Amino acid sequence: MKLQSIRRLVLGAAVCLLAAADPALAQSAPWPSRPITIVVPFGAGSVTDQLARIVGQHLSESMGQPVVIENKAGADGNIGAAYVAGATPDGYTLLMGAASTNAINPSLHKNLRFNPLRDFAPITNIAAVPNVLVVGPSVKARSVKDFVQAARTDKYSYASSGAGGSMHLAGELFKVMTKTPDILHIPFKGGSAPVTEVMAGRINAMFCNLPLCLQHIKAGKLTALGVTSPRRTPLLPDVPTIAEAGVPGYEVEGWFGFFAPAAVPKPIIDRLNKEVVAMLKDPKVKEKLLAQGAEPVGGTPEEFAAFVRKEHDRWAKIIAEAGISLQ
Repeated sequence: MKLQSIRRLVLGAAVCLLAAADPALAQSAPWPSRPITIVVPFGAGSVTDQLARIVGQHLSESMGQPVVIENKAGADGNIGAAYVAGATPDGYTLLMGAASTNAINPSLHKNLRFNPLRDFAPITNIAAVPNVLVVGPSVKARSVKDFVQAARTDKYSYASSGAGGSMHLAGELFKVMTKTPDILHIPFKGGSAPVTEVMAGRINAMFCNLPLCLQHIKAGKLTALGVTSPRRTPLLPDVPTIAEAGVPGYEVEGWFGFFAPAAVPKPIIDRLNKEVVAMLKDPKVKEKLLAQGAEPVGGTPEEFAAFVRKEHDRWAKIIAEAGISLQ
């Protein structure tokens, strides 16, 4: 074999090794050059799903590539999150995460297949969403205090979109702070099924993500007793916070954010951040989110990373001190 041919082979092998080590080098075309997938770790119709579809539509329009929304529900969001954590870090598989998948679950689940602080690159915080304590026709209480009194004598239940989520944690923290340990938690695999069960009267209550229940509250199918956030929501101005309604110090607020696998190149993270933050500032998008009860947040990847770590540590402390478990 001629020396020139040997040099070409060696050079080619070196390039292949570099490309395998760095996904950015492996991309022969500018990113994105093919469809992007946003994984939703909960069912269709969930708040996470709704937000992913808003983001996906904008990214498709602004970057000129199709964006596919793929629901991978199960194991309290851990299946979808683990899938993205292990995906090829090329910017074509992303996660619409939540407080549960990226901050709460590590304190509730043993042997997770991913580390939410190590295995993801935060892109930006999409929205903050308060939960609201709602009751269906099976409950006569029209205030938080009345609900607590009734729950101490009757066999009450509350639904959630899955164990470990903000709806579940809101309920368990409520039980601890109001001394109502016998309220039964009934988890679902995301979606609108738990709302349907509460409206039908088969389950008594729910600490519902506001976007999921707002239309039903306005239609009179659900009664809102209190919001879990530290302040009232302008969408339900007459509904008190649970703290001011008789449970001082109570506070739970859900959030939903955009993540990529940890090794995705920084230029791709920055491009995604730029596109999504611009979307969140768009008056039409902002109005659409606010109308659903979701407050746009945004911010840099670094700010979001610091926020996620703070939330991770905060929930670890709350779960440990309150003795909250999945049992």
